[in-house]
Amino acid sequence: MTMQALTKRRAGAGAELMRVAIPRIAKDELLLKVKRASICGSDLPIYNWNSWAPDRLKLPMTFGHEFCGEVAETGSATRDFKKGDFVSVESHVYCGLCSQCRNGQRHVCRNLKIIGIDGPGGFAEFAVVPARCAWKHKDLRLAKVGSIMEPLGNAVYAALVEEIVGQSVLVLGCGPQGLFAIAAAKAGGAKPIIAVEMAPFRRALAKKMGADHVLDPRAPGILDAIRQISDNYGVDAVLEMSGAAPAIELGLKAVRSGGRVVAFGIPSKMPSIDWANDIVFKGIRVYGIAGREIFNTWSRMDSLLRSGAIKVDSVITHRFPLKQFKKGFRVMNAKSKNCGKVVLEIG
Repeated sequence: MTMQALTKRRAGAGAELMRVAIPRIAKDELLLKVKRASICGSDLPIYNWNSWAPDRLKLPMTFGHEFCGEVAETGSATRDFKKGDFVSVESHVYCGLCSQCRNGQRHVCRNLKIIGIDGPGGFAEFAVVPARCAWKHKDLRLAKVGSIMEPLGNAVYAALVEEIVGQSVLVLGCGPQGLFAIAAAKAGGAKPIIAVEMAPFRRALAKKMGADHVLDPRAPGILDAIRQISDNYGVDAVLEMSGAAPAIELGLKAVRSGGRVVAFGIPSKMPSIDWANDIVFKGIRVYGIAGREIFNTWSRMDSLLRSGAIKVDSVITHRFPLKQFKKGFRVMNAKSKNCGKVVLEIG
């Protein structure tokens, strides 16, 4: 019994689609027949073999952490799941025993492991998932977007960690996470929503997702333009989704006194922060967003999707069969950034 799996066999750029054994499940696990898996920005260091990946991954392994599929087999100790159920996967495997898990903070579990990074993932025809990390869909209309619910959850948590009805919101970076954040902010009643993005293709997507103003960060006077849009007070909330050091610095300057900044993007180099003037004296709140609240965010985004309050189809700009994975990674790696979310169709 074998399957096709996208496997990282050795150090170096690229990956191989090869036949491997279908994994066996433990009593608390599910075997999924994977239908779709999307490529995350954090899959790029694995594929390109740079940044954090060489120090963390143990090869060989199958990667990919954003995926969905049908339950093909259930472990003897699993409950509420049966063969044929359609599920999306929460990639954060929490222990359930540490102080964070026992106090409603499972997404930052002290013993956290990530599917597709710390263990086998979903770029394969079958994948093993702890039953506690499976979100069972009640509405199969969401099947086509099932693989992007995990990243969508990041953005929903980031945007709605506080109420934003009638508040001005600045979204920095309009990759898929930023685009999702725009949609979540709009669903939460934010107005105006200002998006900042370098790539023309993604600026157009930001407008489509509901941004009221879309700015190029290279334009002169970008900070003044943001302040003018926000009545010269600064914005109520900044959603930093890019990790670019200049964007982080801009966000801290643009937020009003008493506002809040969400930190989601991971910087490749340390930003220059005026700690006293931009944080302490302004009395702002800074939220670090690591994944999604399990499973509070899932319930919220499921309702938003089913009600039509959030529409995310436009963010998926490319779909490829698994055998064309190289095309998918080529699109994601391109400097032009002429893409949103890239999804691999598997089952």
